[in-house]
Amino acid sequence: MSAHPSARPLESELAEAVQLVRAGGVVAFPTETVYGLGADATNPRAVARIFEIKARPRFDPLIVHVESAAAAQAIASDCPVEASRLAERFWPGPLTLVLPRRAETIPDIVTAGLTTVAVRVPDHPVAIELIRRAGVPIAAPSANRFGSVSPTTAAHVRESLGAAVDLVLDGGPCRAGIESTIIALGPEGSTLLRPGAIGIEEIESIIGEVGRPQRRLAPGAPAAAPGMLERHYATATPLYFSGDAPRWLDRGRCGRLSLTAPADAKEYRAIEILSASGDLREAAAGLFASMRRLDALGLDAIIADRFPDRGLGLAINDRLDRAAVPKC
Repeated sequence: MSAHPSARPLESELAEAVQLVRAGGVVAFPTETVYGLGADATNPRAVARIFEIKARPRFDPLIVHVESAAAAQAIASDCPVEASRLAERFWPGPLTLVLPRRAETIPDIVTAGLTTVAVRVPDHPVAIELIRRAGVPIAAPSANRFGSVSPTTAAHVRESLGAAVDLVLDGGPCRAGIESTIIALGPEGSTLLRPGAIGIEEIESIIGEVGRPQRRLAPGAPAAAPGMLERHYATATPLYFSGDAPRWLDRGRCGRLSLTAPADAKEYRAIEILSASGDLREAAAGLFASMRRLDALGLDAIIADRFPDRGLGLAINDRLDRAAVPKC
């Protein structure tokens, strides 16, 4: 994949962001997936500020963003051949690889004390330039309060984090709009830890069958990768899948989130159609923005349809499932 043209911040803002990262600051920046909240991954005190700003639990590891596959090898060791195949095909791009880490390069706070590190090369010119000019790998989760809807514009970041961030680089809307796919690679084989902007089918076409782990984590147990917690990506408005919504809900006070136009659209106060043509890539790109718009309307509930459980539909369902009100 190659970087696509996008809005770029002023040179003075980018230069300021580089200096802030070098000095231990925290900067929000655009990627092709969502906006990241970044700090020097080799600086434990800087990374600690990410956790403080997001109110993120320390047992949830961060993804380290680097400028190239060669830079990834500087922080990961004993990379299996599958890692090289995937990197060659999908980097730069929305794929995160969980690999054995070089302990001397990345501190424990980044990896939640695990012996592995999550690493990727973002496919966004602003992100790559920031990493390259700062001269350090950048640890960055999504730039929002922990557990809430991920940001796909600079305005979303400002709404969520306000003045807590040293600087927000505005690179325009994120074109993928959903987080990276995370694959763990090791002696035991390959495992899908989080579905994302690259369909698992594409990955399996390169390295063969990929395992799926148990989703539920023990309370307080370190997650192997970001986005694995049972409750995540949540709106303040209760969200239900259409088949799970309580019957007593007044649809006239609810919003509907649907792939294409539903037959009962007129029953709802508001409706967000993610793709009139049923394009899952278009739907993924607009998912979080649509969730935010519905969440801002003061509705009693958001009713979401399930999506086809294939390609990017798997990732969309994952985000909605973690955002939804738990079943009793």
